[in-house]
Amino acid sequence: MVSNFRQREILDLARKDGKVTVDGLANFYDVTVQTIRRDLAELAESGQLERVHGGAVVPSGVVNIVYEERRRLNQKGKKAIARACAQLIPDGASVFMNIGTSTEAVAQDLLDHKNLLVVTNNLNIANILAANKSCEIILAGGVLRRIDGGIVGGLTAEMVQQFKFDFSILGCSAIDADGDILDFDGQEVMVSQTAIQRSRKVMVVADHLKFLRNAPLKLCSLTDVEVLFTDRILSEPLLTNCKSWGTNVVTA
Repeated sequence: MVSNFRQREILDLARKDGKVTVDGLANFYDVTVQTIRRDLAELAESGQLERVHGGAVVPSGVVNIVYEERRRLNQKGKKAIARACAQLIPDGASVFMNIGTSTEAVAQDLLDHKNLLVVTNNLNIANILAANKSCEIILAGGVLRRIDGGIVGGLTAEMVQQFKFDFSILGCSAIDADGDILDFDGQEVMVSQTAIQRSRKVMVVADHLKFLRNAPLKLCSLTDVEVLFTDRILSEPLLTNCKSWGTNVVTA
């Protein structure tokens, strides 16, 4: 198998699963780990992947991954997280849901819930929940972000400020080792921070890939979160900190 063809396949696998490992790829292609390391080094040098210990991930930094690629990343993990989160939302609750593919997955698992009031700044979530006839949906107004169907800005935050939610279900772009929850868009952060202030309980849905990424803006900290839903066990230091902060961690 020629290297360029293999590298294209490796890139497709990384976009699908979010991460590839040296050992896994060596076994899959029946080549040496040194060969895979060279492939990953070339993909990293071209900016298509970012090297991490034992493998590589889809790159991040100051610009977010294209929305359709984010939607394809780790779909199995997101579905497990969504199922666990939705199970803790009772019928009749008022809920805010922000922009993100993980929150959209939660919306899919709320389709059988009864008498929900859902406020969202995510057009995709509104469209998903429209199939739930007993769910009242309020779409927060503001500036439409065409790339992902998000609605952001001061007008959106002002509308969210009018509510008092039982729950906020929030996605994010990254979570760092100190427990800071990070994102890319200041206008989006403003809306989510307003929702946190207006919520009785804050839930964050973030798969393990979010702990491998970085973003420039702080949304909040895990100290502000009642429940974190993820799909892999956290590092021991962060798990210990969550216990001290009173943040419940649910590993789906």
